[in-house]
Amino acid sequence: MRFALINPFWTFDRSIYFGCREPHFPLEYGYAKALLEKAGHEAEIFDAHLEDLAPEQLYSRIREFRPDFQVITSAPSYLFWRCAPPELRVPQETVELLRDAGGTLVAVGPHASTTPRATLRKLGADVVVLGECEEVLPELTGDWSRVPSLCFWRDGEPVITGTPHASNMERLPALRWPPGTIARHVHHHHRFEAPAEGPGAEMEASRGCPYHCTFCAKDNFRDDYRRRPLATVLEEIGGLIEAGVEYVYFIDEIFLPNRPLLEALIPYRLKFGIQTRIDLWNPEMLDLLGRAGCVSVEAGVESITEEGRALLDKKCKLSTGQLAERLIFAKSRIPFIQANLLETAEDDNEAVEAWRAYLERHGVWANRPVPLFAYPGSPQYTRQWGATEDDAWERAHSDYLAANSVFSDIQEQRPSPLVHLELPSPHGNS
Repeated sequence: MRFALINPFWTFDRSIYFGCREPHFPLEYGYAKALLEKAGHEAEIFDAHLEDLAPEQLYSRIREFRPDFQVITSAPSYLFWRCAPPELRVPQETVELLRDAGGTLVAVGPHASTTPRATLRKLGADVVVLGECEEVLPELTGDWSRVPSLCFWRDGEPVITGTPHASNMERLPALRWPPGTIARHVHHHHRFEAPAEGPGAEMEASRGCPYHCTFCAKDNFRDDYRRRPLATVLEEIGGLIEAGVEYVYFIDEIFLPNRPLLEALIPYRLKFGIQTRIDLWNPEMLDLLGRAGCVSVEAGVESITEEGRALLDKKCKLSTGQLAERLIFAKSRIPFIQANLLETAEDDNEAVEAWRAYLERHGVWANRPVPLFAYPGSPQYTRQWGATEDDAWERAHSDYLAANSVFSDIQEQRPSPLVHLELPSPHGNS
């Protein structure tokens, strides 16, 4: 069987999307391709975003491939499953473009994981995968009713089998990207200390998170914390360096202190970036993190008050002063340190600006607090509305627009309502 793994050409006009607009490696497709080929299938990644493919170019290439399955994702890359565009406009447009190009239409991504029935209807797909898709895709060639973690049509109605899938990280191989793909990846995600001198890349050392902060959309995927085997991680890094990659961004939901990995990275002299919680790192491990090659840290602080952090279920054991001290120490070892802040009622605006200014005097950058979007699949959504229903994205999006007049720094336009961003559903209202 032939599988076309399709990453659309992403646009974000009038979206509340918080993530980076640049192309990133679709890691989920890299793993899926390897597992599909291992199972005896033919698989090809068509990355319209990275390759800057016009619609007619993408259509022509898919038709030429003659797929039995077309797989389309609802998030720009696995890095952004946790903060995907709420609207399905781009996947909808891609499905409509490719509907007659051949093959069963499969949707994967956070929307299929949290609202599978609505996603199936909105996209007019044949089947959607709940949760992490790499190990599920090879099973689609069999009887779908026997495959867990799917939603598909039966007698005109969506049928769900099982719960969202969590991949076994020990089974996912070291990824090898084609030279042409690596050469196109000029973006160095979240790197600011120096200009790029070679290609960048993204990869995982782990997946999931052991914490349950209210704002994090992880309940239906990337929940359980799982590390990849050290040998696999190092094999992948070695291949990237051989291909000329200068910088790697670990997309781990939370990059936890891992002495064996950090010590193993030192000889590679690789520059890399991470996202983590600064309260999990002591000075000794931050020193090791810097010696291992880390040049960028995005550290979740979220609130400058203990009350605000408690409301977000951060379970942070450090005081605000101690957090600032830890961030400043990290800056003495690592060129760029960012503290992430969310807008909370517990934080006084003047106090926030004073704290930001204090950090800035010591070389640490903290963003202006951004409003919290209650992503479907997050504890915050459950707190506000209970179980995730088919209209969860509409509900959260409408509430967000009603509650806020100022949004994140990267949003130059006021976001539009979800109903204005999405195409009409081929199967009626979701």
